[in-house]
Amino acid sequence: MNAIKQELTVRPLVSGRTEQMVTFFVADQIFGLSAYKVRDVLRAQPLTRVPLAAAEIAGAINLRGHIVTAIDVRARLGAPAAPADASHMCVVVERSGEQFCLVVDAVGDVITVDSVDIEPTPSFLPTAWAQVSGGIYRMQERLLLLLDVEQLLSY
Repeated sequence: MNAIKQELTVRPLVSGRTEQMVTFFVADQIFGLSAYKVRDVLRAQPLTRVPLAAAEIAGAINLRGHIVTAIDVRARLGAPAAPADASHMCVVVERSGEQFCLVVDAVGDVITVDSVDIEPTPSFLPTAWAQVSGGIYRMQERLLLLLDVEQLLSY
């Protein structure tokens, strides 16, 4: 089963192929992440701070008995910190056999994106955002930034 999941996770979008995307919000921007890469979506979890960790490391969570590193996506992208009373959610992804919790402001819907409608990352995006972008998708009223989770977690 893992071999099948792994194969699906790394397959690129092919022209005319549709992909399910989990949407989430960070600093009023909507992002999309392939549903194949999402392992769990969790409500706000208690975070245990990690001393001397980089600013992007929000802490660690206990996920069914496993310690999972929580990444503050706002901090990773250089966005302003969320208000102290703001709620958050966790999108759990896996990279190289290790799970990570992406701390985001909110999780939206699962949408279907056709690969022919994906456009290149615009040059006006801030560098930190452009580095983690796999392109954009035009929604009715917004631009969906497709997140390249491998790039987000490689720092």
